[in-house]
Amino acid sequence: MKLRISLLLALSVMLSACSSSPDEDEITSAVLNDAALLYEKAQGSIAAGNFSTAQSILQQHATRYPFGPYAHQVQMDQIYVNYKLGDIDKALAEVDRFMQLNPNHPNLDYVMYMRGLINQRADSNAVQEFVGIDRSDRDPSKAEEAFNDFTSLLRRYPDSKYSADAKQRMVAIKSRLAKYELAVAEYYMKRKAWLAAANRGKYVLESFPDTPETQRALEIMITSYDALGLEELSASAQATLNTNF
Repeated sequence: MKLRISLLLALSVMLSACSSSPDEDEITSAVLNDAALLYEKAQGSIAAGNFSTAQSILQQHATRYPFGPYAHQVQMDQIYVNYKLGDIDKALAEVDRFMQLNPNHPNLDYVMYMRGLINQRADSNAVQEFVGIDRSDRDPSKAEEAFNDFTSLLRRYPDSKYSADAKQRMVAIKSRLAKYELAVAEYYMKRKAWLAAANRGKYVLESFPDTPETQRALEIMITSYDALGLEELSASAQATLNTNF
């Protein structure tokens, strides 16, 4: 029985090697020497979700045909593939390089949109979100960059087909930034730094007035002003809270 299993495993390995050889020959000969076929191969990998394979093929294309008719599209595909692979640094480097070398490219709105997506992804933590851990207090710098990226896109290309999604993402990012400010305010409250906490709450009202986080910001302001003995400011915040919530 052991011998039979060993033979079957050996046969399986041999068959696997034989079946992969034609594909390898195809990539190294016919496909590699044809820019259109090589690009088509990369697109097939992207469509299938094989982003690591696509990354490798696109890199070969960029190396063999750096100035060909597919050059710009290959660069944009590399941005997308690196984004899907979570390679943030490489994706951002590709974006900045493309924007610097092609400031008037007809698809520059796509590249600017991708920059926002990449920075937004860099801000997220999939593991913490999956298990329900609230880390609103984490560094928001990447979220701020994403917000600025989408703002730049809307300013330069207000009619871009990516504008609608960019606007929706900006709403979510504003809530993310507001939550960070509230997390800091809560920290100040625990340390009884009432003025600092009140100022953070006020900042949320002024900077993110159209987010749900304004309710908690007002509550923090009321508690903080009460602790400081600032009755008029507390009453004003309470009136705003009662009116809006």
